[in-house]
Amino acid sequence: MQQQTINGKHNGINGTAQKSKEQFKEKFYEGVKLLKSWKPKKANTEGEIDVLDFFSGCGGMSLGFAAISQKTNLFNIVGGIDLSEFALKSFEKNYKTKTLRKDIREIYLNGEQQQIKDYFGIKEKRKKPLVIIGCAPCQGFSAHQKRYGQKHDERNTLIGAFAEIVVSFNPDYIVMENVPEIIGEKYSQHYQEAKEIFESKGYKISQAIFNSAGFGVPQARYRAVIVASKNNFSLPLELLAPDEYATVKDAIGDLPKVNAGEIFKGDSYHRSASHKKSTIETISKVPKNGGSRPKGVGPKCLDKVTGFYDVYGRLSWEKPSITITQYSRNPASGRFTHPIQNRGLTIREAARIQSFPDGFEFEGNLDECFKQIGEAVPPLLSLAIATQIAIDFASNKNGNGLHHNGHTTQKTKKAVLA
Repeated sequence: MQQQTINGKHNGINGTAQKSKEQFKEKFYEGVKLLKSWKPKKANTEGEIDVLDFFSGCGGMSLGFAAISQKTNLFNIVGGIDLSEFALKSFEKNYKTKTLRKDIREIYLNGEQQQIKDYFGIKEKRKKPLVIIGCAPCQGFSAHQKRYGQKHDERNTLIGAFAEIVVSFNPDYIVMENVPEIIGEKYSQHYQEAKEIFESKGYKISQAIFNSAGFGVPQARYRAVIVASKNNFSLPLELLAPDEYATVKDAIGDLPKVNAGEIFKGDSYHRSASHKKSTIETISKVPKNGGSRPKGVGPKCLDKVTGFYDVYGRLSWEKPSITITQYSRNPASGRFTHPIQNRGLTIREAARIQSFPDGFEFEGNLDECFKQIGEAVPPLLSLAIATQIAIDFASNKNGNGLHHNGHTTQKTKKAVLA
C-alpha cells in the first residue's frame, strides 16, 4: 500500500479514505476519457481556477488540468514559462495561451515577480484561485549568482528560487514533480530550502513517491510529487496494482510497422531515427520481446565494461516500459529498441508510452520532440493530481462563493466536476 506524508505524518487508508479513493477513481477515469480525446484548443478560454506552469516544457503537467476542463472549464491554463523555444511552441499550440522564454533564476535574482504577474494577467487582489506548477530540475545556483549578482542573500538551489518566486503570488496550490531523491538524502537540501519557504508562509505540505504505472502510464517511472496548500490537501493513492499495469503492447501494439528513418504516411510522428547499417545489424541479433544484447554483439567496448546491460535491449510487450528519457530515440542509450522491429522507438511510440494522447501536437525536429517527451510529466500522472485538486476545491465550497487565500470566486453555471 502506498504511503504519503502530510506535514511529516504518514497517511494510510481508513474508511473515510476508502470513500475518498472511490470518488477519486470515478472522477479520474472520467478524466482519462477526456484526455484520450484531447485536441489542441482553438482559443484560450476562461476557467474557475487559473494555472501557471513554471518549467513548463511542452506542457505535460498542464495537460492533466486542461484535459478535465474540456467540458467544465474548471482549470484555465494562463501560461507557461520555460527556456526551450520548441517546447514553448508546443505549449502555445496546444493551449493557445501566453508563453515566456525566461530563466527562473534570472527572474528571482532580478526581482521580476511583478513583471511576470503583469505579463500573465495575475492581479494582486485576484478573484480566482490559482495553481502554480513548478517541476524544477535539481540544479545549483552558483553560475547564475555570479552573472546576476544583484542580491546579497541568493538562494542556493533552483528549487529554492522557484519557491521564493511563487509564494509572492500567494497561490492556493503549488504543485511540484521531481525525481524521488528530492525527498531523500541525495537532493534533500534542494527540497528543504523550498519546504522552509512554503511553511513560513503558512502552507501545509503533502508529498508522496508514485510509480506512474499506478495511474495507467505504461512505464515504470517513479516520481516525487509535492503539493503545498493552505488546507488539509491529501494526494491520491495509486489505483493499479503491479499485475494491473498497462504494458508496452497496450500502448503501441496497434501501431503499423515502420522501418528505421521512414515516416508513416498517416502519422508524421510515427517515425524513428535513421540508423547506421551496423546498428540495425546489432539490433537484429537481439532476441525479440524483451531480449538483451548478447555478448559479442555490437561494439566490442560494451563487453569490456559493466553497467550497460540495457544498451540495445528490446522492450517487452508484456511489461511496462522502462523510464522514457530524452535519449530514448537511440537504442545505444538503453533499452529503447522496439520489441520486435529492428529499430529504435518512434516519436509516436515514446509519446504513447509517456501517456500523451495522439491529439497532442509537438513542435520541432525529431530530437526536439524526443527531448520534450522525455522531460515531460506523464499526462496521466498530471491528471491524477489535477483530479485530486479539483475534488479538494469542490469540497471547500462555502455558501455562494468559493473562498481561497482571502479571495472569493463566484460559481459558474457548470458545477465543478459535476
